[in-house]
Amino acid sequence: MQIREIMTRQVELVNPNTPLKEAARMMRDADIGFLPVGENDRLVGTLTDRDIAIRAVAEGKDPNNAKVADAMTPEIAYAFEDQDSSEAAQIMAEKKIRRLPIMSREKRLVGVLAIGDLATKTGDDDVVGQTVQDVSEPGKGRR
Repeated sequence: MQIREIMTRQVELVNPNTPLKEAARMMRDADIGFLPVGENDRLVGTLTDRDIAIRAVAEGKDPNNAKVADAMTPEIAYAFEDQDSSEAAQIMAEKKIRRLPIMSREKRLVGVLAIGDLATKTGDDDVVGQTVQDVSEPGKGRR
């Protein structure tokens, strides 16, 4: 099954210069815990609710003044929309991430694939089970 068949297409994108407080509100209002970070029509990072808690709040940064760039993860793992969902699962397992930005071949953000999408839409219990196990193992890089 190709990623484009199971990904979420409606994606909130946040600018790296956006105040963290505003990004947190965006997450709250959309009931999500992940925002791709974009600048000049390019993906430059990702921001999770955990990033806000660990890299900003726990470090004493003021969410009214701190920017998304202060807490985001600049290393980007992604997959292409025409790849097989098992390839996305492998990336998620290797990187220990629960959400994966999905790009067109022109490297434009077209969606997000969550581990829940794999679980509910692929029907491949073995791949999903192994991915959840790998992502959930304690270790550096877990998101």
